[in-house]
Amino acid sequence: MKYVIAYDLGTTGNKATLYGVDGKLLASSFSGYKTYHPGPNQVEQDPLEWWESVKKTTSELIARAAVNPEEIVSISFSGQMMGAIPVDRDGKLLRRAIIWADQRSVEQSERLEDVGNDFVYRLTGSRITPTYSGPKIAWIKDNEPEIYNKAHKFLNAKDYIVSRFTGEFGTDHSDASMTLLFDIENLKWSEKLVEVLGLDMEKLPAVTSSTNVVSKILPKVAEELGLSKKTLIVRGGGDGACACLGAGIVSPDEAYLYLGSSSWVSTCSTEPLFDEKSRTFNFAYPIEGFYCPTGTMQAGGASYHWAKDALCQHEEEKAKALGLSAFTIMDDLVDQTRPGAGNLVFLPYLLGERSPRWNINARGAFIGLSSTHRKADMLRAVLEGVAFNLKIVLDILETKGKFDKIRLIGGGAKGRNWKQIVADIFGKTVTVPEYLEEATSMGAAIIGAVGAGEMTFKEASTFVRDVQFIEYNPENHRYYERLFEVFDKAYGSLIETYEDLAKLRQYSN
Repeated sequence: MKYVIAYDLGTTGNKATLYGVDGKLLASSFSGYKTYHPGPNQVEQDPLEWWESVKKTTSELIARAAVNPEEIVSISFSGQMMGAIPVDRDGKLLRRAIIWADQRSVEQSERLEDVGNDFVYRLTGSRITPTYSGPKIAWIKDNEPEIYNKAHKFLNAKDYIVSRFTGEFGTDHSDASMTLLFDIENLKWSEKLVEVLGLDMEKLPAVTSSTNVVSKILPKVAEELGLSKKTLIVRGGGDGACACLGAGIVSPDEAYLYLGSSSWVSTCSTEPLFDEKSRTFNFAYPIEGFYCPTGTMQAGGASYHWAKDALCQHEEEKAKALGLSAFTIMDDLVDQTRPGAGNLVFLPYLLGERSPRWNINARGAFIGLSSTHRKADMLRAVLEGVAFNLKIVLDILETKGKFDKIRLIGGGAKGRNWKQIVADIFGKTVTVPEYLEEATSMGAAIIGAVGAGEMTFKEASTFVRDVQFIEYNPENHRYYERLFEVFDKAYGSLIETYEDLAKLRQYSN
């Protein structure tokens, strides 16, 4: 048997997984790392901690799987997107990574207004916003010029780790297309946008396909990690692209919903899908000639985690005593509620919002809270609010054609109530695959296997096997259609309030 290792560098930690080239998951290992908040709207991580996590998970993975390293044909990668990681010519890290959640570069992103949002959206597939890599690199140039000048290349998460394995600098089409610097249809850096942001083209990495074999692993790294020197290092893709591939989405009539810390709805298409209000975005797919139209909200699973931390200390203690997850106890509470949570609506904008609102100043809110509501109602309202928000994204993606069903992946897919709520609000059958939390790593593993010549993408699409089918309740769906209108109007009613609070925020920090 031949095997592939996939590393998934997420927001909370790195997961290493070992797959057979038949698509079977053999073993996995996870190691977390810290997130730093050095200032308002600033979110960073230390790539040196990423590398330590890679080393730790590799040794654990090999021990658990008990396979011969000589049988591992390739290693590939998935990573959080939209970061900015400066390295010098020797690959030395020059500062902590500015990650996807960071929104400090508002001033820099506004420079792109000189050419207009429509121009940028049609060229790059994304609207103007400070969350992308290009404005973050420009922020470093403006505020840390000594670091910018020393930088040989600016990389993304997976690409930094690839450089540690190979000594080579580069990126793939999917990560490049989430920088606001990349011509998404011609698959090349845009000289115009690089110039508008005042950046230097030579500081951007070479761009290849996700399946590109970078090189064999460096001998010293192979020895340190207990791997074979013959193992091929395959570039890999951004986490959104890998998740789409690992979710088995290979046709424009298929779509999936990822319920993680951030959450998104995505499909694949043979051309970018441009929304007239630029509420969704597009990035290149690992399958050549395809794109991933997507809409990502900031706080999907993060909203439910907030509810756990803020409201459910008792449930956490009870779960610990019983050896259960707190979310299992929370599900029991939600069982006691009815659709609509007693006419309680939650706006899930705890971290500002990307799709579909694109409002950095938006914040969370409970609408309709009364003395009759209980904790269980609030928990249900959070689940429904996230699903309502994602329904807006789904409606945009369906302008080119309806989806018969939605495949649900990510940690949120484990919750029995959330699956049913999504089905009822979307009015669609929801399916759950066998490896619901492994789609991203499976996508990276598929890229690694295809890059090594062990399979084709078409063959790999058969690896995704649905094990649950949740049908929607027509009566609940009709009710939710009415409540959805309230949800959508509530956001519009609060826009001015959000702006007023943003002006006051400087006094409370």
